[in-house]
Amino acid sequence: MSDSHCAVSARNWWRWPVGALMGISIAGCSPASPLNLLARRDGIEVSSSIPYGRGPRQTLDVYRSRSARSAPVMVFFYGGSWQAGGKEIYPFLATALAQSGYVTVVPDYRVYPEVIFPGFLEDGAQAVGWVRQNAKTFGGNPARMILLGHSAGAHIAAMLALDPRWLGAIGLDPRRDIAGLIGISGPYDFLPIRDPTLRLIFGGADRALTQPITFVRGGEPPTLLLTGDSDRTVDPGNSARLAAKLRAAGDDVREIIYPGVSHVTIIGAFAPALHFIAPVLTDVDRFSTHLSERAVSGAAEKMMQP
Repeated sequence: MSDSHCAVSARNWWRWPVGALMGISIAGCSPASPLNLLARRDGIEVSSSIPYGRGPRQTLDVYRSRSARSAPVMVFFYGGSWQAGGKEIYPFLATALAQSGYVTVVPDYRVYPEVIFPGFLEDGAQAVGWVRQNAKTFGGNPARMILLGHSAGAHIAAMLALDPRWLGAIGLDPRRDIAGLIGISGPYDFLPIRDPTLRLIFGGADRALTQPITFVRGGEPPTLLLTGDSDRTVDPGNSARLAAKLRAAGDDVREIIYPGVSHVTIIGAFAPALHFIAPVLTDVDRFSTHLSERAVSGAAEKMMQP
């Protein structure tokens, strides 16, 4: 896409229909994205392109309030059909989270055709390992780390939280080291795969080991699943089925379906200019508060045990 297609000024953002506005933003026009230009950056520090691995797509950005002290940490994995995307598209989301008190980390990761499954999961695990080791440097509390993802990024976040192999490879345990999982419009149960490219990425049409829902056994991190009932890209049934399986396993799960919200506008709703679309940030905050209360209650119970 040429720069001329991205020439939308922040001053005129309100003239655009929400769908067109979000289409421009998420397509990767971040230098001129009205959502990023309008993002509140006062009091926010950004550390860009920090390596967590050796490859050019193995870097991450950290957004934090200058006053952050032992703050909850949000690791956000963006979408792009496991084939595209970039952290430079999402300052609107990361600054909104940082303004709300989260140390927010946005990693890049390798995508097809450079890698196929599980390459992007291995990168995600490395990024989480880096956050675990370095969160305190940025005012974050590694014991309060939440994995957040949208679309293909929600698949990555869910696989890291539910299948212990990936974090286990770097010495972490999702049941111990991940405080919570937030999936936004994610594909968690999408077999059989019909798209030819996705079949190449996942090594076949019907491999259960590529699906987050396969690994629910009980004892998984508390989970919040958000989706819109107008999503035509990822069937909202993915969220419903994962929520049902987590619930049946006795896990702590919350599911919210926003009426009239699409696959793209749900992520745009993080931007202050588009909060009216859905209370996504408010629901994320409520879930984070729930996690904190749960942790305090769990610590109190341990103290009372003989």
